Amino acid sequence: MSAGDGESLAVVVFLGFVAVSLLLCGLAAADLDDPEHFYAGGSAAFGPVGGGLAIAGDYISAATLLSTTGAVALDGADGILFACATVVSLYLVMRILGEPLRRKGVFTLGDFLADRLGAPSVRRALGVATLVVLTPLLLVQLSTAGRITAAMFGLPDGALTGCTVAGGALMVCYAAFGGMRGIGYVQILKVGVALTAMLLLAGVVLARYEWSPPALFDAARDHSGAGAGYARPGLHFGHSVAGRLDLISFEATLLVGAACLPHITMRLHPVREARTARRAVGWAVGPVALVCAGVVVAGLGACALMGRDPVRAADPGGATALLMVTGALDPVAGGARHSMLFAIVACAVFATTLAAVAGITLAAASSLARDFGGRPAHGSGGRSPTGEIRRARLGIVLVGAVAVVVSAMLEDRGRLTLISLSFTVAASVLAPVLLYALFLPGHSATGVRWTVYGTLPLVVLLLTGSPAMSGTPFAVFPDHDIRWFPLQTPGLITIPAGFLLGLVGRTRPRAAQHSWQDRSAGPVPAGPRGSAPARRT
Repeated sequence: MSAGDGESLAVVVFLGFVAVSLLLCGLAAADLDDPEHFYAGGSAAFGPVGGGLAIAGDYISAATLLSTTGAVALDGADGILFACATVVSLYLVMRILGEPLRRKGVFTLGDFLADRLGAPSVRRALGVATLVVLTPLLLVQLSTAGRITAAMFGLPDGALTGCTVAGGALMVCYAAFGGMRGIGYVQILKVGVALTAMLLLAGVVLARYEWSPPALFDAARDHSGAGAGYARPGLHFGHSVAGRLDLISFEATLLVGAACLPHITMRLHPVREARTARRAVGWAVGPVALVCAGVVVAGLGACALMGRDPVRAADPGGATALLMVTGALDPVAGGARHSMLFAIVACAVFATTLAAVAGITLAAASSLARDFGGRPAHGSGGRSPTGEIRRARLGIVLVGAVAVVVSAMLEDRGRLTLISLSFTVAASVLAPVLLYALFLPGHSATGVRWTVYGTLPLVVLLLTGSPAMSGTPFAVFPDHDIRWFPLQTPGLITIPAGFLLGLVGRTRPRAAQHSWQDRSAGPVPAGPRGSAPARRT
């Protein structure tokens, strides 16, 4: 194999994915003549197979491939638990939320809660929570897309900003011109690419150890330097009381938070039939389970072939382990970038990050356009469909431009902290709001606001004083130590707080709740002459 084969394959696969995905978005754009098609046309038209695969595509992110592989390589049993929690979380969202979240004319969580509770005043609160969840994820995905592009083409670090801008431009094209349907097509294509690459990589790793998973795990444990601790939970956070609490907190946050991410729930609203939602479960969970199985094998292979210390030296969080293992499996002159295996895996990571960025961008822009635009509680009301889509596309351009600028400024700092912020807010704010609205009779708009505006400051406060912010190699400020809160992930505190605040707000006096709703929603229109005022819904 010549040294240029890997580079040539990388270029061909990269350009092929971009061309095909843009073509699919262009085909989808022909039907985007009203908000229903733009925001929700994909899931409604795909059926259980396509809809499930599109949800799987939205769910698989750069963190799934890169961070989880690194966690397995560095932390053994802890990383395997993280991968299992990823799969279980998607199963929970499909089984518990898949059917109740179905609703015609609903496109965002703000739409859903306003319609479910009959209280338009909750839209802004849900819009705030949605943007706080999605913005950090968008920055991480966009930064990863830029780095992968630079790595594939062997560009210097100075070209990282240009690669990030190019990735941002592609993401804006996907979201603005393809809408939900076009992004759905891209997500399905991405699932195929990612699944093929991870199964191929897992097969090559297992072939080195005679197709024996126990032999692979034993080799990883022997080369980890952690001995029997590699096979026991607690290596990542430590075996102290604080470490065990941190592990429980992280698992709970991942399990609950990943199930409530807005760009995932957004795909559940347009599903028309309960039977379709039930049948989509297997098509969504199955591919994610296979990808996570490949991630576990790749992580163990990285530790077995290279050892734990080189993986940690390359990146404290192990984010480079997935690409490093390709070089160990397929060594060629000129480095890993010339490897065929590297080209395939790098393109899969690029496809994953770019498609995830497009889905997150559409969800964030939809929230901006609808939750902060004084929209009615259901559908698009009397607004012009053309104007609605124009505003949504303007929101996509705005979100994309801001994300590119901020991502270029941050570079790769605080990647794990940003992910922790997103998942903690999703688990502590969105999960209580959704579960109470769906399953607690009489839940009120005041309870929603108490959960959102009471829990968000608590999450930010605890993260600011945690090891995720300072004093550790993967923190935002690794050279400073201002820690006063011992847990890296504050979900153990903030998740119960979110549920408790929702109950406290719900039990406030009825008169106070109605007074707040009346002030938020504006004057009540009068009924016909001689009749009582119109009843607000």
